[in-house]
Amino acid sequence: MGIELAWLHGVYVLFVLGIILMMVLRRDTSLISIVGIAILGFTATGSVIASVGGIFGSFIYAITELLPTILVICIIVAMSHVLTDTGVNETMIRPMTHLVRNATLAYWVIGIVMMIISWFFWPSPAVALVGAVMLPVAIRAGLPAIGVAVAMNLFGHGIALSGDFVIQGAPSLTAKAAGIPVSDVLHASIPLVIVMGLVTTITAFWYLRKDMKMGLVAPASEHIFSTDSSVKAPLRPGVRKTLAFLVPLLFLLDVIAMFAFDLLGGEATALVGGTALLILIVSTMLAHKEKGLEQVTTHLIQGFQFGFKVFGPVIPIAAFFYMGDSGFISVFGEVLPAGSQGIVNDLGVALAHTIPVNKEVAALTLTSVGVITGLDGSGFSGITLAGSIAQLFATALGNGIATLTALGQIAAIWVGGGTLVPWALIPAAAICGVDPFELARRNLYPVVIGLLVTTIFAMFLL
Repeated sequence: MGIELAWLHGVYVLFVLGIILMMVLRRDTSLISIVGIAILGFTATGSVIASVGGIFGSFIYAITELLPTILVICIIVAMSHVLTDTGVNETMIRPMTHLVRNATLAYWVIGIVMMIISWFFWPSPAVALVGAVMLPVAIRAGLPAIGVAVAMNLFGHGIALSGDFVIQGAPSLTAKAAGIPVSDVLHASIPLVIVMGLVTTITAFWYLRKDMKMGLVAPASEHIFSTDSSVKAPLRPGVRKTLAFLVPLLFLLDVIAMFAFDLLGGEATALVGGTALLILIVSTMLAHKEKGLEQVTTHLIQGFQFGFKVFGPVIPIAAFFYMGDSGFISVFGEVLPAGSQGIVNDLGVALAHTIPVNKEVAALTLTSVGVITGLDGSGFSGITLAGSIAQLFATALGNGIATLTALGQIAAIWVGGGTLVPWALIPAAAICGVDPFELARRNLYPVVIGLLVTTIFAMFLL
């Protein structure tokens, strides 16, 4: 069994490196991911039938995990098609263009708004809220769609989720695994989150501005939700202005409802999606009247076409990386040896047990464990392991358990929660209509630089 598990780890690492290399070379990774799933299945089960069937099963698992995100993105896009066709978007964003006058202001305003909303409701519903209203404003101000995606992603799935100061889901998990109070992790994470956030967002903005000046980033000349449909249905000025007022008001009421009824995560996303669907229906019926029934379906189809076009290339690679965690057992059954915590977590444990102990190595190890466990695309799946390993190193060092725990949490969530794993940043990419792989590549250098600086900073705190 030990040899079999070692082979499984080797196969997984080999294909992870292959996928990363293809991403760097800007080549498609779907085929490599599919082959990797099949070989992982065959290595674990020894059955060709199980490994081939596992490919399909892994796709089902990945789609099931991503489905809520897919649906809310499709509905938001469909709603935006309607608002664009009817002229409501134009009326709605006109006042905001006076506040957000240039690309620089757009980047930082969108990022800060995204961070604040994400603290209270987590990033997925925040992406839908911020993107639906602020994306056209930012594009009018000259910030390209990829810049909007970077801002929402780094401030939301990066800064807000890695600290998780309000909801405290992440620090609760890591603190429990490390055997320390949640307040200790929160206190220790504040300086690390600040350093990571500042370094990453400033670096990303510098790269973005440099590429914009060199013409390497497409200019922000088109709204990503503009539709190819030849059917335009301008509303009467009074109706259009009323809807332009009601749309942001309804989303604001969503925010108030999230506070009032303690709606988090999936419940908050569902509320945003349902609100967008109601706006779509009402706007379409007002614009098309007797043809409204058919046009509602038409706009929904447009939304779903857009959503699945964006998600289609991501599902195979998401399916592969889900096999690094609980997805493997769901697809192939209880085939891992007793004591295994999943392929990715086993790799993290092995790393922690094969290196010497001092504060520099401890900080580097916690960052590495966070990065490795984040590769499955769920920043939360590996943070309990980070807490356990932090306890192990802190015992040997005699101090620093809270700092090490916070460092592992930050690394895991920044990678897998996430800003580097393509399907973890799909919400921001899809709302902005950019390639998630391109967004991941644009985030790569800022996040890596941020992790290095934050790790070095943590060494001085130990």
